[in-house]
Amino acid sequence: MNTIAERLQSAYQQIAQQCTKLGSKPADVQLIAVSKTKAVADILSAYQSGQRHFGENYPQELAEKAVALSQQEGICWHFIGPLQSNKTKLVAEHATWCHSLDRLKIASRLSAQRPEQLPPLKVLLQVNISGEASKAGINPDQVLALATEVAALPGLELKGLMAIPAPDAHEPVEPAFARMQQLSLALRAILPQAKELSMGMSDDWPLALKYGATMIRLGTAIFGARNYERHE
Repeated sequence: MNTIAERLQSAYQQIAQQCTKLGSKPADVQLIAVSKTKAVADILSAYQSGQRHFGENYPQELAEKAVALSQQEGICWHFIGPLQSNKTKLVAEHATWCHSLDRLKIASRLSAQRPEQLPPLKVLLQVNISGEASKAGINPDQVLALATEVAALPGLELKGLMAIPAPDAHEPVEPAFARMQQLSLALRAILPQAKELSMGMSDDWPLALKYGATMIRLGTAIFGARNYERHE
């Protein structure tokens, strides 16, 4: 499978097969094609193959691609990387989703900078579920308090949680996924609309689906190896 279209078709088939095994619905799982460092032409190829949801890690790169592809009806941009205060405006103006919210300060800036003519920015709280010192995200015991504060902000719509568990060398990912599932259920008990759970990437997405993931993020599996020379 050498083309983006073929890789996408294969990915959706595998998701459908895994959902069938689990007794869940493929329509309830959103595949986000992680397009960071990839050319606009590659994203357009995926779009022309039916893909609509794309993930970007760098605010400036997201903004440039969103402008370049603004005429593509239904295209949806997910910001999935760490977000600094001086970059929030780019995400507020160009993204539909922000998966990596982990501070009230960032949430407040996104809320204030979201253009009035756009629908609310859909946000997920990033949880540092494996307790890695080098990784962004809030501690699990902070989720409900931050969620309540974020849900009250105008211009934002809290939709759920996101996590990137540590690789197996740190600890098995399955317990981390299980903890995220329980956190998600606890959040939904107080905020029923916050039902999305973004977790699972190329190496572990089938296991993530087992524990209730509703969004999986696939990059290399769709676009091939990344070029890390460019970032913002």
